[in-house]
Amino acid sequence: MNSSVKPAPEIVAMAPAPLITLKDVTLKRDHRLILEDVNFKVYPGDFVAITGPNGGGKTTLLRIILGLLPPTSGIVNVSKGVSIGYLPQKNMIDSHFPISVREVVESGLLATKGISRDDKASMVRDTIERIQLTEHADRPIGQLSGGQLQRALLGRAIISKPKLLVLDEPLSYLDKRFEHRLYDIIADLAKEATILLVSHEMTTIAGMANRHLIIDHRLHECSAAHHYVRTECE
Repeated sequence: MNSSVKPAPEIVAMAPAPLITLKDVTLKRDHRLILEDVNFKVYPGDFVAITGPNGGGKTTLLRIILGLLPPTSGIVNVSKGVSIGYLPQKNMIDSHFPISVREVVESGLLATKGISRDDKASMVRDTIERIQLTEHADRPIGQLSGGQLQRALLGRAIISKPKLLVLDEPLSYLDKRFEHRLYDIIADLAKEATILLVSHEMTTIAGMANRHLIIDHRLHECSAAHHYVRTECE
């Protein structure tokens, strides 16, 4: 046996860099503590389901991650150049603004460069069909039901096939028929995108997610099958 032969070097897999990092994030507003010492990382491919009580800071946390709201203190880092799709809560949208479903969906491509007019039209058409609003494509959003408007906003969030998808209460106002369609859409998107999803209705979504967070001014990561309250976490 030749003792001079060296064993092959061990190959060590490098952990992926986090897509989102929050460190000691705190937000106070009018002397009221909204978020306190929030620390977590989100990695590429994560599907993070977020729940918690009303007023616990769930939407505020998403807005801080998106850069729409500065924290009082702490560090927020989102990987540069990552494409983001965002579905806000419907009550944050002015439904009287004179814009059609088609224009809402197309606005999701404003930050996407190098798309021809024909390709853009095709992407808008396919997305409107995907959210089942083809018959309402040219209808002003002020004439839509709450569920139809929610679907138009979803179309805007997903049309560019973003690498980071942030969904704030996507089930709000949806009828049960489209709710099941939404689960299929989200499952398909999760194959290519990192997802942060806030919802009160977690039964189905919890089974799709690989991580579960509870936000009640502080953040708690949960490993229990159900995570409606902190005491159900392990």
